[in-house]
Amino acid sequence: MQLKTTILRYIIKNNIATLAFLLLAATGFSQVVVVDSTGVAKEAKGIVLDTKTTMTDSVQPFEKYKVEGVTAVVGEYVIVEFDIDLSYQELKAQGVSTEEITRCQLMGKLMEDKLYAHHAKQDSIMVSDNEITQQIDQQMEYMVSELGSEEKVAAYYRKESISELRKELFEVNKTLKLAAEMQRTIIQDVEVTPEEVRDFFYAIPEDERPVFSAEVEVAQLVVQPEITEKSRQDAIDQLNEWRTDIVENGSSFATKAVLYSKDGSAQKGGLIGGVRRNSPMAKEFKDQAFSLLEGEVSEPFETEFGFHILKVDKVRGQEVDIRHIIIFPEITSETMDKARTKIDTIRASIRDNEIPFAEAARKYSDESETRNNGGQLVNPVRGDTRFDLTKMDPTLGAQVYDLKEGEVSKIYTDEDFKGQSSFKILTVTKRYEEHPADYVRDYEKIKELALKQKQIIAIEKWQDEKILETYVNVNNDYADCDFSGSWVKK
Repeated sequence: MQLKTTILRYIIKNNIATLAFLLLAATGFSQVVVVDSTGVAKEAKGIVLDTKTTMTDSVQPFEKYKVEGVTAVVGEYVIVEFDIDLSYQELKAQGVSTEEITRCQLMGKLMEDKLYAHHAKQDSIMVSDNEITQQIDQQMEYMVSELGSEEKVAAYYRKESISELRKELFEVNKTLKLAAEMQRTIIQDVEVTPEEVRDFFYAIPEDERPVFSAEVEVAQLVVQPEITEKSRQDAIDQLNEWRTDIVENGSSFATKAVLYSKDGSAQKGGLIGGVRRNSPMAKEFKDQAFSLLEGEVSEPFETEFGFHILKVDKVRGQEVDIRHIIIFPEITSETMDKARTKIDTIRASIRDNEIPFAEAARKYSDESETRNNGGQLVNPVRGDTRFDLTKMDPTLGAQVYDLKEGEVSKIYTDEDFKGQSSFKILTVTKRYEEHPADYVRDYEKIKELALKQKQIIAIEKWQDEKILETYVNVNNDYADCDFSGSWVKK
């Protein structure tokens, strides 16, 4: 069954083409259209555009104008032809067939995004500048890794400086975040009752009910090589050596971070800006960050991620900018061999029915997240223990695809973000074959579909109401489009 959806959706991937799309779509033909760096339209006095216009909202309405390439104005935002062209390019870059996607559909999607962003501002929805800045930092890091330097990135986007590019990316990302927050606000209180779920399911003709893909429930047992006391002390001694050179000899913390730190912040001299007490970081890390004075360097300390030293660069009220260096203790070949022997023995005991897999995981697994649950994995998207074989992580899917219920996999080697290897075995605890939807058996999935349908209805209702309240100006070239909303007054 295909749920009714009237709003075009597509996924933005993190690549150079996407960033070009985001940046250029925000600025459009800025040399022709009177807009600022955010894509917000300005008045163009005395120039008339023959368009279809809806009711005006509390924002000062735009005077009608005709400028080459302008397709619509929604609230305070302008959309140009180039935006639609770039939407097509982005879809093609993602491998999406555009043969059946019309310019009208893309135009409708762009107008929806602008409508959300406009009313997010009207409703005083706040977006953290620090969050946007961190997002831009990630984008810039990716672009520099692809193109080689900040200068090349600026040249690629035809900007005079990297600061100019960052400023425009800030406005683009903030607009998109506002739109997303507005959508979340619209549906956050939407719920479905059991009666609504039942009515939703039985309203679907039996021969049109969805077919659910094959699913599996999976458990794993992980054995990690032991970190010896010597390896731990070696890491601490190395950090102490660098700290002494920084504190006593005046060496640059940032330079040492670039040379030696083992995480992504190394390229920025270990800089992490805007750390707050509620930031999603290890408690030990935040304790150090907020216990030091500006310019101080911490003693070496350990978190679950590794061994660190950090320096407080700047204290700004409730936020601090810090630099840090993180390293990981060395894993020796001897401890690797010992871990491999251990998991070999465990696997043999399970295979020979000497111990159930779940009990072995509780006793021997080194993965704290799953150990107490007998190694059972939880689907991070749905929050339950079922994994759709057609949608699960390809690596995990390949490891369990041919496993029968209760069968133990061969031993796999995993590598974590620290570059350290561990060993694991898996089992399928339950397998569900492909089947037509069943109300009792698949209640949670049916509830999810019913909720999604109700959310779509809520968004459509909100959209219809807000279009009437908002200044909307659509070029006559698009007046005959069959939009999902009443964007054009007939």
